[in-house]
Amino acid sequence: MEDLALHIPTDVIDGPTSLVTALIAATAVAWCTVAARRGLDDRLVPLAGLATAFIFAAQMLNFPIAAGVSGHLLGGALAAALLGPWLGALCVTVVIVIQALLFADGAVTALGLNVANMALIATFTAYGVIALALKVLPRTRWGLGAAVFAASIVSVVAASAGFVLQFWIGGEPVGQSFGAIAGAILGTHVLVGIGEGVITAGAVTAVAVARPDLVHALRGTPLAQPAPAVKEA
Repeated sequence: MEDLALHIPTDVIDGPTSLVTALIAATAVAWCTVAARRGLDDRLVPLAGLATAFIFAAQMLNFPIAAGVSGHLLGGALAAALLGPWLGALCVTVVIVIQALLFADGAVTALGLNVANMALIATFTAYGVIALALKVLPRTRWGLGAAVFAASIVSVVAASAGFVLQFWIGGEPVGQSFGAIAGAILGTHVLVGIGEGVITAGAVTAVAVARPDLVHALRGTPLAQPAPAVKEA
């Protein structure tokens, strides 16, 4: 189910739905390109390259989440936390395009569907969750980690919900009820999101401790240090 929803193969979603989604995704990616250029500087360019390479490598590795079921990092939460939504979505888009064209991981005809789900929905959802969470949580290592962990889970489930919607609109019959398919996909991706949350929270907090200026979610401010315990006399 995991590969079906996040690297959609051919003949799963019909042509008209794939075409319309591709046009929407292309428009959104173009918008991201314009928006990302406004804040692009010499610091972000190498970081974007490193983040793209990390996400590409991580998406090629699967981790077990249940008997006979595995998942892999989407990278939307990682890209959003480090680079912001615009540049982050572009980096994940590059990864998805390379995987489809060079490794046949996801059909070329489904490229718009996969970009919409994994690059756009996942990244922007993750950024929104992180931004909201950091208004409530303390900007400590653990507060940032919790925000990124939650954003990872929500973003993965949101990406899989994008596929569920696309399948509802134009999915090819597979011999199961839509409710059964939706429940299986969404439930599986909660587990995938937990795995992604552990990996992403660890990676982002490690960068934040060493170089808070490289974490877009912190806006360049260092992590707050927890108050030292007061010893009683």
